[in-house]
Amino acid sequence: MGRRHRRTDRATRRFAVVAVAVMALASLFGAVALAGPDTRDQLGLGAAAERFPPVPMPALKPLTPTAPVPTAAGITQALSGQLESPALGEVTGVVLDSSSPRGAPPLWERDGARPMVPGSTTKLLTAAAALLSMNPTDRLVTRVVPGPTEDSVVLVGGGDPSLTALPPGQDGLYPEPARIADLANEVKQAHGGKPVNTVYVDTSLWSGPDRSPGWGSSDIADGYVAPMSPLMLDGGRTDPAAQDGPRSSDPARAAGQALADALGASDVREGAAAANAPVLGAVSSPPIASLVEYMLTASDNVAAEALARQVAVSRDTEASFDGASRAVTEALVQAGYDVNGLRLADGSGLSRDNRIPARLLGAVLASAAAQSDSPTDVQFLRPILTGLPVAGGGGTLTDRFADGPTQAGRGVVRAKTGTLSGASSLAGVVTDVDGRLLVFALLSNGTSPADARPALDRVAASLSRCGCRG
Repeated sequence: MGRRHRRTDRATRRFAVVAVAVMALASLFGAVALAGPDTRDQLGLGAAAERFPPVPMPALKPLTPTAPVPTAAGITQALSGQLESPALGEVTGVVLDSSSPRGAPPLWERDGARPMVPGSTTKLLTAAAALLSMNPTDRLVTRVVPGPTEDSVVLVGGGDPSLTALPPGQDGLYPEPARIADLANEVKQAHGGKPVNTVYVDTSLWSGPDRSPGWGSSDIADGYVAPMSPLMLDGGRTDPAAQDGPRSSDPARAAGQALADALGASDVREGAAAANAPVLGAVSSPPIASLVEYMLTASDNVAAEALARQVAVSRDTEASFDGASRAVTEALVQAGYDVNGLRLADGSGLSRDNRIPARLLGAVLASAAAQSDSPTDVQFLRPILTGLPVAGGGGTLTDRFADGPTQAGRGVVRAKTGTLSGASSLAGVVTDVDGRLLVFALLSNGTSPADARPALDRVAASLSRCGCRG
């Protein structure tokens, strides 16, 4: 696989991701002004924090290709006091130079091979597997085909969590969502004006239980995730604008009802599409790269689970929790990653049964951050970087790195967060004072996230203040 991480049958992807790579390079290597209070609203994550001034944050300095590389002794000296904080409990981690050859030892490591409960940093592996298994421009298609009678149709779920019943001009959380209104218009035209009385819903693309046994008993009720179905509206939300709002108990039926209402049908039933049935209408999700970016920025659990299952579909294996976990692992193995200690039970990180070593998270991030060999041979994992939340600027890090010693990390730390009861993690990239791009992965188990998260932020901020050549 080499540093390009492409499958031999995916060579055509090199040009498809140039735009994504340019965005990532602009944010990491150019002078980037971070947006203030509008960023959170634009991401659909709720009201912006009032305390951020309505002016651009200071611009980041470009990275320096010849910047000195930190030493292990220097990083150890900078982090030693931080890592002994009781707030972190049991903590593991790695720090790598983004320019080091793949497979090079970390600049710094603390029990990096030890499997830990990762929380939502699991999404980094799901994102990597999706980008390694599918084209970044691929889209998930929701179809309507004829039903068993002339007055019926079948709505076939294609795994798209973005499908919405919102009318054109109104947006929920997902970028460029597919719309029931567009689908209904196509069906009406294809059906020649004949009435439709029954809408069948086909959810056969995925299999197995619709929730992981490792999820908390209240995760669905609390709005963190929905029962997993390849057919749903707005990630199963009953309020399309609420990131962690109420979820439908039967997402597929809700989607079927929305189409029935648009077509004037009176009945919604379960049913399977006939093999090779002609397509009456079809709408497509945002590109895989866009879903990956949104999934990471917002830490969207439904999008993560959908992408994991689509990895299984693309690899012709069972699209269940178990099958998706195996498929994600296999994609990483095929790309040459060391998965010793990895144990996956879902794609989102909600399951407490997941175990991931910091070393693996660091390796995936280092691949995403690695310099491309040439302008036409970009890293296919680059959308992972463009999707990382920005400290104090966007996504799940909007309200962090706000005061005290963590402020040094604002704008220069980009990282995926992870939070479960008794487990916290932070993994991403940071620019040090010399202009060197470093990759880090930190996992804390055994303490309250309320205590661990500020402590993890202090560690990342210490790297941003560090030349670390002592």
